[in-house]
This record gives sequence, structure tokens and C-alpha cells, in this order.
Amino acid sequence: MPDNTDNSQFNPDELVPPKWLDTNFVAEVLRAHEKSPQLKVTDLNLSPACLNGDHYASIMFRAKAKYSTEKGDFEKSLVIKTMPEEEGQKKELIGSSPIFKTEVRMYSEVLPEFERILRQAGDNTKLFADCLYYSLEPHQVLIFEDLMERDYFVVRDRESTLDEVQRAYFKLAKWHAASLRVQQEQPDLLKGLNHGLFEIPNIMQEPFLENGISYFVELLNEEPELREYKPFFESIRGDFIQRLSAEWKDLRNNPRNDPYWVLCHGDFHLRNMMFQYQKGSFADCMLLDFQLSSLFPLTMDLVYSIYQLLEPEYRWKHWEDMMNYYYFVFEDVLKRIGYKGEMPTQSGFWQRLHQHKYYEFFLVSTFLPMQWALRDKSVVFIDILENEQKRKNLYFSQGYIKDVKILLARFEKLGYFKDIK
Repeated sequence: MPDNTDNSQFNPDELVPPKWLDTNFVAEVLRAHEKSPQLKVTDLNLSPACLNGDHYASIMFRAKAKYSTEKGDFEKSLVIKTMPEEEGQKKELIGSSPIFKTEVRMYSEVLPEFERILRQAGDNTKLFADCLYYSLEPHQVLIFEDLMERDYFVVRDRESTLDEVQRAYFKLAKWHAASLRVQQEQPDLLKGLNHGLFEIPNIMQEPFLENGISYFVELLNEEPELREYKPFFESIRGDFIQRLSAEWKDLRNNPRNDPYWVLCHGDFHLRNMMFQYQKGSFADCMLLDFQLSSLFPLTMDLVYSIYQLLEPEYRWKHWEDMMNYYYFVFEDVLKRIGYKGEMPTQSGFWQRLHQHKYYEFFLVSTFLPMQWALRDKSVVFIDILENEQKRKNLYFSQGYIKDVKILLARFEKLGYFKDIK
């Protein structure tokens, strides 16, 4: 465990590793990976791999192992990802979901095929970190190379740069393009990947999701410049979750055979990517965490990213440029990898981008306050989920209020408040 005694910076369930995660387990993994039956682990240090708020739907540890083989003595740092085993809210929420199976499938089958398609076109873009080991029984486990050993890092204590954000969209566009060709030529490879955020059992009954719209209406009532929007949101508050679910289910149950239907990442935000600089210059962005990857309109990833990835300044002033940048990379890659289906158009892309208004209402009223809290370091992430009063307080930060004023004015121009029955 870390020498730092301030354990509040870590997720509580990552302070003590499960009993099975020991020297013997790590030794077996390394023997298989190194193809060295005589390998012996001589020292093992386990610590939390992430800080509080970096992630939720898993347990992650960093394992620093010293080991010996017939070739000599070595050290290796690994990141070990597993599912929660202790009873509690996290296990109740995600324990019965298929998200871990989805991620294993992504690393073992899907992402390697995406990269193969890119390689055939002369594109050496790396879409995912190397996975050394995976298993579903007796424990659900994924083990990766530790990207920190190659100077990758998570952006935490500053705003992301334009280069970093653009490279994230660059990677996503290539991912989406490769998935479109796979759907055309190997549809069975992606069959059954239909478990996104709202398919997690009982997710919509979670208080932090269910009550967001009510806190949002309270904010509209308290803020004079926002009161004009209160009647609209008051009118949908009672059945907002049903409206949101209906919008989501309509998309899920009616897949389109068009160039905008792809394998989405599903959780495309800043903490699910790491960045690398070499000799002072920006080098790479690595996407992480594919537990919610599912077949959906590509615009669902992009809408999510507007509120979960973009810094406020980008969201207010440059979001259209970001969307167009993504689109041009997406279109270019489709041409270069030999996609033979119907090609997307920029006008079709923008039309679809504005077809998810209840999802946008949800992100602004429920997820965006949490992003501001994490940005301002005003509350511990677990308190957002478990403490109603602290969660309610998030809605009255000045940064969030400014954000809402800009976003609701944009929604009004887009006609989101018309024709609501």
C-alpha cells in the first residue's frame, strides 16, 4: 500500500486488495506472459491504481513485481482491473451486469481486429493498451501494461489542451470508422454488444440519476436568468426518466443500417484516456475503459463528450469545430480503409447530432454538475453518489450556473423546447 497515510485520495474499496490477488497469482500471470515456467516473483507491492473519482464501475490496483527467470532479474509494473467483491452499492449496481464480459471481448477480439484493419491501410495508430491477461473465472480480471511506465498520465490538476482533446477525437473517429467496416464485412464479431449505460440493471433507480432533474428545476427557480426555462422542465420532470428511457430504447431497438451506426466507446470522458509527451511535445492519447462499448449512433459518443470531455471554454465556444474535426477524420479514415458502404455526409452528421435532446437534458441536469464538482475538487466522488445534500449543493456552483445559462440558450436556438407533448 502507498506510504501516504491520506487514504481519502483513493477509492475506499481499492485500499485493500482481494486475498486471491497475491504473489502466486501474479507469478502465474507473468509465467504465462514471459513464457518462462521457472519464473519466480521475489517481491510484490500492490497499491490503488487510480485516484478517487477517476472511475467507478471496477476495482483497480497497480502491482509492482520483482521477479527472476533463467535470463536474470527483472521488474514490471502492471495495472490489474477486477470487479467489486465486497457487498455494497457498487456491487449491487454493477455486479450482475455484463460490462466486464464486454471489456474482455473488446480487448481479446474486437479491438485487435480494428487495429488490423487500420494496419492494412498503412495506419499504425494504437487504439488500446496491451492486455497481458484476462479471465472471467474464477475471478473477473484484466491485466494491462502500466502506461505510466511509458510516461502516459491522466489529466487531473489542469485543463486539457486543444491538442489533447483533438487527439482523443482523432482516436475515436478511427475506432468508429473501423467498426463500420467490421459491421459491413464481419457483423457477427460485434453481435450482442448492446449493453450501454442504461442497460445496467436498476441504473435508472439510482438516486443520483433519478433525482437530478428535480435538483435542476430547483436551480432554475432560484436563478433569475434561468426562470424562463423552469415551466418547460417542470412539465417534463414527472416522467423525465420515462422519456429518456423511451428515446434510448427506440435507438437500441431500431438499429439503422447507415454510416452513422457504429460501435460506440460508451464512456468517452477525460478520465478514460491517458496522454503522453515525448521531449516536451505532445505524442499520443490512449483510450481506456471499454466496459460500456455498444452498437449505437456515433452521435451518442459525441453528445456525451460535449459535456464529459470538453473543457467549459471549448464547450461554450469551440464545440462545433471539435465536432467537425471528428467528422473529417471519420470520413477520411473510411475512405482509406476501403469501406464500401454508404458514405456519411456532413449535413447528415449534423442532423443526427441534434436528435438526442432528452439525452442532452439528462447530461446537463445530472452528469454535468458532477463534472464541475470533480473539476473544482469541491466534493469526494463517493459523496456525490451517497449523500443527497452534498449532491444537491453541486447545482449551485457558479461555474455550473454559467454553463447552464449558455447551454439552455443554445438548446432554445436548436428548438429543443418546442413540440413537447
